Amino acid sequence: MIGPAVAWDLIKDDEVEAVGLVGRREHALEKTKKWVNSDKVLLHVLDIANREDTKRLMKQYDVGVLALPDRRTSYKVVDTAIEAGLNIVDLLEEYHRGPDKYEIEGLEIPEGTTIEDYGEWLHKRAIENGVTFLDGIGFAPGLSNITLGEGIRKMDQAESAIARVGGIPSKEAARRHPLKYMITWAFSHVLREYMVKVNVIKNGEIVEVEATSDRENFKFTKFGKDEELECAITPGMPSFIFTRPQLKEFAEKTVRWPGHWQGIEVLKECGLLDITPVEFEGVKIAPRDFLLSIIEPKLKPLEGDTDVCVMWNTVTGTKDGQKMRIDYYLWDEADTNNGISSMARVTGFSAAIGARFMGRGEIKQKGIVPPENCIAGKLYDKFLEELRKRNIDILEVATK
Repeated sequence: MIGPAVAWDLIKDDEVEAVGLVGRREHALEKTKKWVNSDKVLLHVLDIANREDTKRLMKQYDVGVLALPDRRTSYKVVDTAIEAGLNIVDLLEEYHRGPDKYEIEGLEIPEGTTIEDYGEWLHKRAIENGVTFLDGIGFAPGLSNITLGEGIRKMDQAESAIARVGGIPSKEAARRHPLKYMITWAFSHVLREYMVKVNVIKNGEIVEVEATSDRENFKFTKFGKDEELECAITPGMPSFIFTRPQLKEFAEKTVRWPGHWQGIEVLKECGLLDITPVEFEGVKIAPRDFLLSIIEPKLKPLEGDTDVCVMWNTVTGTKDGQKMRIDYYLWDEADTNNGISSMARVTGFSAAIGARFMGRGEIKQKGIVPPENCIAGKLYDKFLEELRKRNIDILEVATK
């Protein structure tokens, strides 16, 4: 759902000579090429499990953008790309230097390596091969990391960084779907995020908390809006645990319409989001798989449904001896003229901009590179300007 938006954006750049679309299903690639409508688009039917074929293809390109639905496939391509020497941008929830150990989605750990040191092992291999791996650049992770990173740099001492981000249906569409939710992202991965334990920083210490905890109600009043929303802790920006250890408080929260989290809590309490198979009339099935088979069709967009991406990020700390607070706001709506969802816009376009920066050599660090570290200074200003060209506006408000 995001990959086509990346291609649609990249082909508009005169510096981009070609954009290769890679996938297993030729008809899906043909459909996307027809929609993108450019002779720059080249199609590659490929099974990424075939490592040698994948490496040969990677050597034909300068930068790869990974828009894959789970960690098993994403990590497999990352590993192959590092071996092939291809610089890459990954949209998936970043794992940075330590993949979380819950619901690992088939992640294959090399022999002699543990999940705790896998990220560090990958980082060192990337450095040895001269590969830049821009890890987690889209909406969240991505815009959230970049804006919070900027807010922290503007302070003498930052104490707290809280990201509140989410893709939600328009208010009209929310009334037409269960849980006031509509699929704009792989829903199986969304449910995973609702169930795993998450590392956050509290009182200067890294602690593990339950996903969907620490719910917060707030009113969003920027960009002419006046909406009541809710958010709760989910995974999404784990690099901050490593790159900003000086923080006393840090968490990433997912934004939803009021009522969504209450519905999710009922499903959790009933065991319907569990992945341990249960037996029913001689058949074993994971409750979550059964739920997905029922609910996913009801969450798919109906004709006329559109989505919204919302962000409200807050950094607090001190500047020149005074307390300071910086808030970052975003309200983005779907592009109905071109048929691009808001989630595809803020995620895909951010990744496409990051890929351009890498292709031009504007991001020089090697290894696993988090967006909050490499998109800074003049490149931060340039990144925001590129977003504005795509009618994605981020509002910064500083108060003392």
